[in-house]
Amino acid sequence: MTATEPPRADPTATSPTPRPGLFRQIGSFVAVGIVAAVVDFGVYHLLLSVGLYVPVSKGISFILGTTTAYFLNKRFTFTGANTGGKARFAGFVALYATTFAVNVGVNSLALALLPPITYAESVAWVIAQGTATVINFVMLRTVVFRN
Repeated sequence: MTATEPPRADPTATSPTPRPGLFRQIGSFVAVGIVAAVVDFGVYHLLLSVGLYVPVSKGISFILGTTTAYFLNKRFTFTGANTGGKARFAGFVALYATTFAVNVGVNSLALALLPPITYAESVAWVIAQGTATVINFVMLRTVVFRN
């Protein structure tokens, strides 16, 4: 190679995976969210059926659903994003601690405010889940899995 030749690309080097576009991320996030919601909803009702206290049931189901969502989103939704390092992990912990409190709190508040209806626990779960889902997508995209 002479001084005027441009450097050659290393054929063994791998380039980072490009980040998917917003609409693909939203679609994947929704699909992953459905799977995680099934886990959350199923565990929530299973724990309620064995007599566990509502906030404890919601807390456990949220943790299991969120863990499912995190790993599936990391793999399928936010591919190509920088997911390593202590700062990213700290962001993840802060986000999920916040959404955990919001989710359990909104669930309890909804149960307190809803009239005594047959499916009150399910309605409260949907309200809490919807609130947490919006927070999660925005924060995962802009903080935890940003490029």
